Amino acid sequence: QVQVAESGGGLVQAGGSLRISCGVSGGTGSIYAMAWFRQGPGKERESVAAISWNYGRTYYADSVKGRFTISKNNAESTANLTMNSLKPEDTAVYFCAAAPFVEERLSSRASYIYWGQGTQVTVSS
Repeated sequence: QVQVAESGGGLVQAGGSLRISCGVSGGTGSIYAMAWFRQGPGKERESVAAISWNYGRTYYADSVKGRFTISKNNAESTANLTMNSLKPEDTAVYFCAAAPFVEERLSSRASYIYWGQGTQVTVSS
């Protein structure tokens, strides 16, 4: 019954910033971690950032490290991704996902079983 929904996608010029949000409902008590993934045209879905719900441990892909920041608000049951210094290669559909447990890494896609529909982020050059 866990539901995940993203919001905040849009068009931004290269070098600009954008914040996208993820809301979780229907059983946040069973969530161990939340993560952002993205999938660009002709590319596989890749992990972007992740955060453990209770401890705040984070993971960042090398391609976004230093530019993106993942944060959470337990009271609001949300996870945000702040994206700075955006590049055209960041253009993708961004998906939020939640995992009831993580046995390997926070970035392990197999651990995430609850997914949102995705939000489009387009970075113009």
